[in-house]
Amino acid sequence: MAEEKSQVFDIRKIYLKDSSLESPNAPDIFLENPAQPEVSIEATIKTKALEQEDFYEVVLGITITSKIGDKTAFLVEVMQAGVFQLAGLVKEELPLALEIACPNILLPFAREAISDLVGKAGFPQLLISPINFETLFQQKQAQIQAAAEEASKAKQEGSAEQ
Repeated sequence: MAEEKSQVFDIRKIYLKDSSLESPNAPDIFLENPAQPEVSIEATIKTKALEQEDFYEVVLGITITSKIGDKTAFLVEVMQAGVFQLAGLVKEELPLALEIACPNILLPFAREAISDLVGKAGFPQLLISPINFETLFQQKQAQIQAAAEEASKAKQEGSAEQ
């Protein structure tokens, strides 16, 4: 009888890996007519296995650009990271844990760091909306599959021409 390995999902450490804030048009931007700013948000997830077995670093990167008219009010980047112990998961579950569950844990910490940075730069508090990491994961998987199909199709066409 095979011995089942128990599942472990443990948060070992959460930390701010990197952050920056630029306000290239300060102080003039504070004298502008306070129109509704245009805000764009980009999120990235990077994962890597650490030397110690079953330990992973997950880094949630969030970049926010706020513009008033054609002028950049601020650009804030936060790299919120965590060390997670993930053991006993089946092979198919590991990417889900690393790219959905872990970023969901990191997001509130990233939101807090962003809000603090933006406030300290003299701008109104900025609370970013929740991010659906499951949808992002599904989109990424669809892009990977489409690229693989395209490469396979190109390879087949290339061999047919010979």
